Amino acid sequence: MTEPPSPDVRPGAAPPRRARRLLLVHAHPDDESINNGVTMARYAAEGAHVTLVTCTLGERGEVIPPELAHLGGAALGEHRLGELTAAMRALGVDDFRLLGGPGRYADSGMMGLPDNDDPGCLWQADVDQAAGLLLDVVREVRPQVLVTYDPDGGYGHPDHIQAHRIAMRAAELAAAEGHPIAKVYWNRVPRSTAESAFARLREELPGLPFAEAAGVRDVPGVVDDERITTEIRGEGTAPAAKAAAMRAHATQIEVAGEFFALSNELAQPLFTTEYYELVRGERTGAGREDDLFAGIGETP
Repeated sequence: MTEPPSPDVRPGAAPPRRARRLLLVHAHPDDESINNGVTMARYAAEGAHVTLVTCTLGERGEVIPPELAHLGGAALGEHRLGELTAAMRALGVDDFRLLGGPGRYADSGMMGLPDNDDPGCLWQADVDQAAGLLLDVVREVRPQVLVTYDPDGGYGHPDHIQAHRIAMRAAELAAAEGHPIAKVYWNRVPRSTAESAFARLREELPGLPFAEAAGVRDVPGVVDDERITTEIRGEGTAPAAKAAAMRAHATQIEVAGEFFALSNELAQPLFTTEYYELVRGERTGAGREDDLFAGIGETP
């Protein structure tokens, strides 16, 4: 079974059978906070059981702070696990795990680099085998909702693509066993929202600690508005929790107010409404859903 890295979650311990159970599958520490921080904070605060499975420790990530620039490889992975632990504390999530346990799959690096050929990296993993490890989590948690990337991984990173494949294959295997996941969502951003957010960013850029702005093309998962089926608005403490979780990933993210930058130092908006495309399951109503669990009964 996939073992959780946090000492607060006992390996093999069955989670409380809360009525709503959400599973998110991500490639590296920090992806969850950028893409789903508001969503995770909201559902955790509402008492849903939120489970995060991260596929690698991000050992090949580029480090932003100069004082941490010496970190690399296993040392960086260990440090990023600590960042992930702090981010989950900020979001109120206590069930987070590394696929197959810490170090089972290594970061594959960016597409086209020699790192992709490392036999221990996620890109080289057997999808059915990795999906079997995720299936163990599905059997334990019995999520009604799964969130992951689209087939391109949002922006073409090999680990994101592989995380998508593993998550979707695990959902297929779970359904074949008689434990179907009622709804599967992909992370998205509507094009009009991204364009308006970047227009505001360009106006505010002179007052930010970033020299340049990224562009809409740099945001993973941007699609035409009509493909968005669901939006989770940042309400209450969820936006602040998301920003705190992103700040916890200090090797990878610099946050400044409503904006942030990755190691490329290009500013982009910090979205406090998060968007999804329902790809499996029944959509409720004619407009956008405002709840990932819409249409799902509350019976455990």
